[in-house]
Amino acid sequence: TMTIHSEEHIVDVHVRSGVYSSDTIFDYTHGYIATRLFSRNACFIMKIKKDLIPELQEIGRLAFERQTMQDVYSPNNVWTLFQAGNSRLGHLKDWILYGKHIENLCTGLPLYE
Repeated sequence: TMTIHSEEHIVDVHVRSGVYSSDTIFDYTHGYIATRLFSRNACFIMKIKKDLIPELQEIGRLAFERQTMQDVYSPNNVWTLFQAGNSRLGHLKDWILYGKHIENLCTGLPLYE
């Protein structure tokens, strides 16, 4: 499911699919995306690159298209590969940078940037 909070410039995406379940937040105000993978008990954070990630209004339009048309091809699909590396727990300076919504999603979990 996807929830768009236009007034807060936030998009919440919830995937419920057994071991592949995840929650993702697009925080356009702070410019970051965070994905919490439940199977890995970790949070992955990346900076929003405007040339690769659709704008807030575009995400809403794409979601509507996908909902109304069962099979939609979009050239805007983005795949992200996170390299294995060192994780760390978030600190106050991280939460100021990433914002309250990502803090609520990722607090207490290892962060991978």
